[in-house]
Amino acid sequence: MRALWFETPLGSMVAIGDAQALSGLHFAGARHLPDIAACEEGRDCLLLRRVALQVADYFEGRRTVFDLPLAARGTALQQAVWRELAEIPMGSTISYAELAARVGRPRAIRAVAQAVGRNPWTLIRPCHRVIGSNGSLTGFAGGLERKSALLAHEARRARAPALASPATDTRRTKSAEVTPMRSASRPARSL
Repeated sequence: MRALWFETPLGSMVAIGDAQALSGLHFAGARHLPDIAACEEGRDCLLLRRVALQVADYFEGRRTVFDLPLAARGTALQQAVWRELAEIPMGSTISYAELAARVGRPRAIRAVAQAVGRNPWTLIRPCHRVIGSNGSLTGFAGGLERKSALLAHEARRARAPALASPATDTRRTKSAEVTPMRSASRPARSL
């Protein structure tokens, strides 16, 4: 297993995986951040570098979905919830109750919320798009300040002109639309 740290406008992130699949993508300081002490440095892993590039494209406003192989993991309910997260369009939100109904478990709202909280692929499986039934921002492993910033970024992007296809547009541009946050410190053993 390898780990690659990189910077985003909302702080440091770490991509964890190998040449075949991504096991996790987390903000520094996130709840449920796995222990990466035994991971090798990931700078030479093409997949992890691709993750960093796609995350940069997302923040620059040129990507609304990710095209990355994800490692199979989790319970059947977690897998169903994580798959359904990918179906929530950028600029949209749904409630935990609606998500529970979408995965066929309308009475299991708490279990669905726990599965959302254990999502190992921040941004890729956009758990930040799930909110409370009353519209409140609730729970996000990366912190509510980041959740709010991500939703604001996506709302601006949803109102912007159509995005270029990430497969055909190779121009790299700066985006001034994401407000940088003070970066949470990385764990003691950062790679």
